[in-house]
Amino acid sequence: MSLILVLNAGSSSVKFALIDTSQMGVERDVARGVFEGIGQVPRWSAKRSDGRSFVSETLPDGYASTHQEAVSRILAWIDLQFGLGNLKAAGHRVVHGGRDFIAPVRIDALTVAELKKLVPLAPLHQPHNLAAIESLAVLAAELPQVACFDTAFHATMPDVARNFALPRALTAKGVKRYGFHGISYAYIAHELRQTEPELAKGRVVVAHLGNGSSLCAMLDGRSVATTMGFSALDGLMMGTRAGLLDPAVIFYLMRDEGMSATEVETMLYQKSGLLGVSGISSDMRILRQAASLHPEAREALNMFSYRIIREIGSMIAALGGIDGLVFTAGIGENDAELRADVVNGLGFAGFSLDADANLSKTRKISGSTGPGAFVFPTNEEVMIARETAAIVQ
Repeated sequence: MSLILVLNAGSSSVKFALIDTSQMGVERDVARGVFEGIGQVPRWSAKRSDGRSFVSETLPDGYASTHQEAVSRILAWIDLQFGLGNLKAAGHRVVHGGRDFIAPVRIDALTVAELKKLVPLAPLHQPHNLAAIESLAVLAAELPQVACFDTAFHATMPDVARNFALPRALTAKGVKRYGFHGISYAYIAHELRQTEPELAKGRVVVAHLGNGSSLCAMLDGRSVATTMGFSALDGLMMGTRAGLLDPAVIFYLMRDEGMSATEVETMLYQKSGLLGVSGISSDMRILRQAASLHPEAREALNMFSYRIIREIGSMIAALGGIDGLVFTAGIGENDAELRADVVNGLGFAGFSLDADANLSKTRKISGSTGPGAFVFPTNEEVMIARETAAIVQ
């Protein structure tokens, strides 16, 4: 085996995947797991894809208070199951690449130093991504590491789409639209080239819909517009994030409601979106079940689909038309009712729904006329492994 360790580190968790890249062009899932509750009540679970070794346990309080301890536990399990000698490299999901990191890069001390300068652009994500990188450098110093950036895919957007209408001095400092979910979009672009090559050359809107949601307008597989901006707060309504918001609302909250900047930030990231509107949950499945009895849940669902339809309209304008729509990520792949609402709502653009295909979750869910609508599962871990293998080889 030629194993790539893929790490996705958050504030209190480290998710991992082991991908076998020994066969060129055919990546194989070998194992997945997550270490959660860092610094709180740690929980650890991992399983081989063949089901032979599954571990799920709650660890003693205080067992792991750092990312390094979590990564150490992951490495110990990998060594026991597969042998660390089979690890060829590690690939990391890094949220922000700024203006300069527009492709995956091999990590060294200079890279880490430059990525730390980007922490102010993604303060809730970047420090934790870097914590996993630095932890692995201590625990497995000889293992090559590669950073793959969520922003990189959108580096092809023209300045007219990237820049805000702010004083030029701020634009020069990097205050501009970066976009996110780029690793997922890169994977979908690759899959389209493999399975729908003619569509891949055309005008496609990809809807990455999950707890975090965004849209990307692709022309010939390249990003020309996206809904997320300077941060992952912008654009669509999400699980707990408000999405597009008049900036004056923030001034009002701070001036008239007495909220601090930290309180506003917490509300916009963690207490808004589906959760804030419904007052029930950020989980679409729960809201579907509650919708018949709770009008607030139905309102949240309606707002979610409305904002998607409206913003797809803006993506169509950026593309000058549309040849196809792709749903992906947790909600996009699994919520047939949401897909039906969106496709039916895009009748003005020529879309029609094949209701049976949509319910059975076949690849193509649109009717025989007009632009095609598709469901493509995303796999960010495979994309990271693919890019990491290419760098180290």
